[in-house]
Amino acid sequence: MIRKTILTLALIVATIVSTQAQTTGDWYVGTGDVANTAWTEWSVSPTIGYGVMDNLMVGASVSQADSTADMDIDFHARYFVKGYFAYLATDGLSTDGMTIGAGKMFTLRNNIYVDPKIVYNTGDKTTNLTLGFGFRF
Repeated sequence: MIRKTILTLALIVATIVSTQAQTTGDWYVGTGDVANTAWTEWSVSPTIGYGVMDNLMVGASVSQADSTADMDIDFHARYFVKGYFAYLATDGLSTDGMTIGAGKMFTLRNNIYVDPKIVYNTGDKTTNLTLGFGFRF
């Protein structure tokens, strides 16, 4: 219920604000998915990305389920077309559980962004709505 409420509010806000072009040299620092995590299992998954060329951002995120689990590094790329993006992510260097999807990055204010997206995990064969946020500079 709470997850759906947060996602709904984010989508409403996202429809009100405008987007900016993704350009070479832009840095993105934020979170991975905050909408697809139970509040009792909430964790931070820091993400960093870099605009390697106009409309293409590549990045990585670090996650750790708890203090007994190993740290995971995931790699991702986004290709932007007319304000929307295609998304591809791998679990480390493995392509067994790739995540593919599409979404839209909305700049709210002072380079703060939210990026709702729909993703399909090829390993789990699941489809989810996800929501990330961060800063662009």
